[in-house]
Amino acid sequence: MTTVEVEYCVPCGFLSRAEDVQHALLTTFGEDLEAVTLRTGDDGVFRVRVDDAVVFDKSEDAYDVDEIVREVREYV
Repeated sequence: MTTVEVEYCVPCGFLSRAEDVQHALLTTFGEDLEAVTLRTGDDGVFRVRVDDAVVFDKSEDAYDVDEIVREVREYV
């Protein structure tokens, strides 16, 4: 089963973004995912990993929930 981790910057207020991604992934893939976990971070981080592979990093990509879901789909 696939595990997804969403790491987000707490001081930046990215919790709502992290929750949006978590909700979209659970709604889209449901029982095909073992877990979608939220991990706190800082320094502006917003990163999504699937089984340790980074599929989204705010420092490199524009934030788009639908695109993140498409990237995760390749692993599910």
